[in-house]
Amino acid sequence: MSSPIPALLELRLPESWQAAPPELVGVPDASFVAVHAHPDGGFTANVTVDSAYRPDTATLAEIGDESVADLSTVTESLDVTSRHEIGSAEAPGLTQTLALTTVVNGVRRELTQSQVYLSLLDIHAPDRRMVVRLILTATTAQHDDVLEDFRDIVATVRPK
Repeated sequence: MSSPIPALLELRLPESWQAAPPELVGVPDASFVAVHAHPDGGFTANVTVDSAYRPDTATLAEIGDESVADLSTVTESLDVTSRHEIGSAEAPGLTQTLALTTVVNGVRRELTQSQVYLSLLDIHAPDRRMVVRLILTATTAQHDDVLEDFRDIVATVRPK
C-alpha cells in the first residue's frame, strides 16, 4: 500500500520513542518511522506510517486484507487475531492485529503487529480518498507494553 504521503501529516511521539530514517531501519518505502528506546531480546519495536491515494472503492477491510496478503509472502506464519471498524461514516477507520513468525536479521521472531487504517477524505471532493496506515511491530512479549504508546501516537495524527 505504500506510496509517498500525498498530504502532510503531523503526529506526536511519546517520550520513549524517536524518529528514525526509514531506509536505516529497513523500511525505505515508509513515509515515517519511529523506534522504541528499549529493544526486547535484540528486536526494536517500531511504528511505521505510510499512505496511498485510493480513488477505488476498496473498503478498509479489503485494504487490510491486501496488507495481510503482502505480509504473508515474507512470514513463516501469519494470523489475523482481531479486526474492528472504528471511527464514523465521515472518518472511518479499521484496526487489525496480526500474530506472525518471521526471520529478522537471521533470527526467527514471534512478532505482533497492530495496524490502523485511517481514511481521510478531501472535504471539497469526497471521492478523493487517502488511506493512512500506521503499524506497530513488536515482539509478542513486548507488544502489550508499547500498545498504549501506539494508541497515543494514532490519536495525534492530523492533516497539516
